[in-house]
Amino acid sequence: MALSLSSRSVFLSFLLFLSLSLSFAEIRDTQIRSDVRPIIPFDEFGFTHTGRLELNVSGIAISDPNADLSKVGFFLCTRDAWMHVLQQLEDGEVTCALLSDLVKPVFTFSNLKKNGDSFSTVFIETDADQFTLVFANCFGNQLKVSMDVRSAMYNLDGKSQRRDYLSAGKTILPRVYFLLSLGYFFLAGLWISVLYKKRLTVFRIHFFMLAVLILKALNLLCEAEDKSYIKRTGSAHGWDVLFYIFSFLKGITLFTLIVLIGTGWSFLKPYLQDKEKKVLMIVIPLQVVANIAQVAIDESGPFAQDWVTWKQIFLLVDVVCCCAVLFPIVWSIKNLREAARTDGKAAVNLMKLTLFRQYYIVVICYIYFTRVVVYALETITSYRYLWTSVVAGELATLAFYVFTGLKFKPEAHNPYFVIDDEEEEAAAEQLKLEDEFEL
Repeated sequence: MALSLSSRSVFLSFLLFLSLSLSFAEIRDTQIRSDVRPIIPFDEFGFTHTGRLELNVSGIAISDPNADLSKVGFFLCTRDAWMHVLQQLEDGEVTCALLSDLVKPVFTFSNLKKNGDSFSTVFIETDADQFTLVFANCFGNQLKVSMDVRSAMYNLDGKSQRRDYLSAGKTILPRVYFLLSLGYFFLAGLWISVLYKKRLTVFRIHFFMLAVLILKALNLLCEAEDKSYIKRTGSAHGWDVLFYIFSFLKGITLFTLIVLIGTGWSFLKPYLQDKEKKVLMIVIPLQVVANIAQVAIDESGPFAQDWVTWKQIFLLVDVVCCCAVLFPIVWSIKNLREAARTDGKAAVNLMKLTLFRQYYIVVICYIYFTRVVVYALETITSYRYLWTSVVAGELATLAFYVFTGLKFKPEAHNPYFVIDDEEEEAAAEQLKLEDEFEL
C-alpha cells in the first residue's frame, strides 16, 4: 500500500531527525496530546551488548478503543533498518511499520490490560547498535492518541553493572570536555601573563579576547559537569542551565570578536563605522535566536511537532552569522589596499593586508571545518566513535583561538615599526604587481 502524502511528510521528518539528531539520551518525560502522527521518533541511543530500555507510559487515551491496537505501539529501529522499512511500505509488503520484521517491537497497545491506561516494561537490548525509540500509529488521522511517556535508555557498565545513560559513542565526553576546559584555562592564564608583560601596548580588543577565552573555558566545564551527571543519573541536575548560559555568552562574544578583529577595532582604529555596527546589530540578535533554537531542540526532543522547524531555524541562522562575519574582514582588506597606494606607507599596509588575508582564509577554514567537515564525520563515523567528531570540532576551535592570539597579540613594533627605504620600495613594487595581476 502506497504511503499517503501526510505519511510521507512524517517519514521524511523522521529521516531528517536521523540525519541531524545529536542529542544525548537521558531520562525524558514526554506528553503526547491528541496526536495523529503515524510516526513519532523519540531519543536515539547507542547500545552495547548490555543495553536496557525502561518505558513507563500512563494516561493513555485513544479516540477509538475498538481499533486494532496491534498497529499502535513502540518499537526500536536502526537507521539502516528504517530505510528498508520505508521500502517495504512503498512496495506494500507491510501496511504498518510496527508489523515489519526489521524492527524490534517494545510494546503494542493490544497488550494493555482490559480497561488499562498505563504500562511499564523493561526491554533488554543485546545487539550493539544505534537504535531510535519510535511510536507508531498506523491509523494516522483516523486515531488520536494521548499519553504521558517516561523513557530511559542506558547501558550497564562492566562488572559494576552501573547504569551509563550516555550513548555508547559519547560516554567518554565528560572527560574530554573537562580536559579541554583545563586547556582553555591554561591559555587564559598564559594570555593574562602576555597582557601584563606587554601592558604598554595592550588594546581593548585584547581584554575582549581574554573574556572570550574564559567564557569558552567555563562553557566546556559546565558541559563536562552536565554530561557527567547525565551519564551517572540520567538528569543534568541544573548544570544544563549553566551550560546554556555560558554557551549563549560564548557564541555571542566569539562572533563579536571575529567582527571586531575584522574591522581592526581598537588596534587599527578606535571606532566602528556605521556599516560595521550594522553587522554587529545583525549578528548579535541572530545569535540570540540561534541559542533559543538550540535550547528548544535539546529540551523538547524530536517527538515535539515543531522540533524539525527549530532545527532548520538553528542551521539557517548559524549559516547567516558565519557569512555575516566575513564582510568586515573583506572591507578591511579593501581599505588597506587603498591606503597602501595613497599614504606612502606601502610596507606597513602590506603587512597589515597580509595579516587580514590570512585571517580571512583561517575564518573560512574554521567555519567550513566546524560546520561541514564535523557534520560529515558524524555521518560516516561508527556510532561507537561519535566522540571523535566532537573532539575534531573542539580541536579546530582551539587551533582557531591560538591562531587569533598569536597573530593579534600586543606587540610594541607591530604594526607600526620603522621601515627602511629598501623594504618600502619592495612592498610598493609587490602591491603594484598584485594590482596588475588582478587587472
